[in-house]
Amino acid sequence: MKHEVFGFDAYSPAEIAERVQKVCVIKAHMPLLTMWMLAILAGAFIGLGALFFTLVASDHSLGFASSRVLGGVCFSLGLILVVVAGAELFTGNNLLVMAWAEGCLTTRDVLRDWAIVGAGNFVGAAGLAVIVYLSGYGALNNGEVARTAVQIAMAKCALPFWEAFFRGVLCNVLVCMAVWMAMAGRSVVDKAVAIIFPVSAFVAAGFEHSIANMYFIPLGMLLRESLTVPVPGAEIISGIGLARNLAPVILGNLMGGSVLVALVYYVIYRRGRPG
Repeated sequence: MKHEVFGFDAYSPAEIAERVQKVCVIKAHMPLLTMWMLAILAGAFIGLGALFFTLVASDHSLGFASSRVLGGVCFSLGLILVVVAGAELFTGNNLLVMAWAEGCLTTRDVLRDWAIVGAGNFVGAAGLAVIVYLSGYGALNNGEVARTAVQIAMAKCALPFWEAFFRGVLCNVLVCMAVWMAMAGRSVVDKAVAIIFPVSAFVAAGFEHSIANMYFIPLGMLLRESLTVPVPGAEIISGIGLARNLAPVILGNLMGGSVLVALVYYVIYRRGRPG
């Protein structure tokens, strides 16, 4: 049944729910090699958005709000690339829980997807960090880009567990809402506009995205030794610091995307309905 939205050329919320469910089934049953390669791409795409954000954040002539909002808009590049160009992102794939709740996917299907996509995202994001480091990117703005990248990584490694967790929850509510609303669009412009505002909001507010952190922290590890003037406390940026950040942030992302978006919309639009 078609759901008219007063003449707007967009899918209605109920139609979005149906589309999300069908897309999630396709995603979970994707061939392994295809899923793995698309996951690597997604990690690199999110890293490109993070690269763009860091460039803006390194310009200290901007005011606090201007820097955060403009940086967030630039960071939106990552999710736009994922949605429009095509890639598999762990945080967006938390929406698979909607198809799981309807019985279209098994728990094994969902966990397999998250494990493969999450690992592929890490390879793509960390791999991009290595390439960016080797490119000399940190030398931009008289080396201030490298210093800013190190400071971003330090702040993430220093987050207390529960603060990182709840920032992860809030982040992925907004990320999954961006993906959800992009499914309403019928054109590239529709999808881009739907993505920019939620993503720029989570970045401006300082919420935590696990895949972005798979780029930010490895880049900080690479750049900290190259600074002509060391940043005090930069030793916190390490493999242990990365793990301490990712553990609560991944859990928070799962709670925000799977429970507060996917399950909520399942109950509203899909529970007890055919097809």
